[in-house]
Amino acid sequence: LGDYPTMMAAEGMIGMITADSGAAPKHVAPFGGIARKLGTNPICIGMPSNLDGPVLMDMASSTVALGKIALARSRKEEIPVGWIVDKDGNPTTDPNDYYSGGAILPVGVDQGHKGYALSFMVEVFSGLLTGLGFGIDPEGRHNDGVFIAAFNLEHFRPLEEFKKEMGEFVEFIKDSPPAAGFTEVLYPGEIEWNREQARRKDGIFVEDETWAQLSGLMKSLNIEEEVGQP
Repeated sequence: LGDYPTMMAAEGMIGMITADSGAAPKHVAPFGGIARKLGTNPICIGMPSNLDGPVLMDMASSTVALGKIALARSRKEEIPVGWIVDKDGNPTTDPNDYYSGGAILPVGVDQGHKGYALSFMVEVFSGLLTGLGFGIDPEGRHNDGVFIAAFNLEHFRPLEEFKKEMGEFVEFIKDSPPAAGFTEVLYPGEIEWNREQARRKDGIFVEDETWAQLSGLMKSLNIEEEVGQP
């Protein structure tokens, strides 16, 4: 989702977007429950600034995005406690338990009522408000519901004044001494910006199983396999 609020921010607007999973199968259990009733339901907000990278919050309202569970599974790695529960509602570190009827938890784990509330509101904005609806319909359309809003900053205050103060606010936040295990405080979106610059320079690592799947797809579509080769 991050591309769209980033584009809005580049045009001097605050960009906000939420998305749900439409009538497709769900992934996330509500706080206090164990059945999959919600999507990972991301929320993304971008702010204009004069910083090198975008000030961008782009997050799932679940503890983790489904892709990270799939990645751990393909790498045969355990996942942290608090990401998922198994089909009986027990905490587990085995990503395979998700694919055996488990569920992802809302962000916040033991304080998951907060992530659950965010996810609930994403469903309202993206599903109910748009008219797409909610729930699971095996016979229905599985396109996602999306809510997009752009706030023209000039209707609130001068844009350049806002950008300047945003930079000052970031400096104020980053001036905090780092906690143990950290080297600095980052503003929202900064770590993703840093990774993007590094990967543009050095490339993106893709594990063998994922590359094999991509290679098979390219061959089925008669696409020459060039990307990612040494």
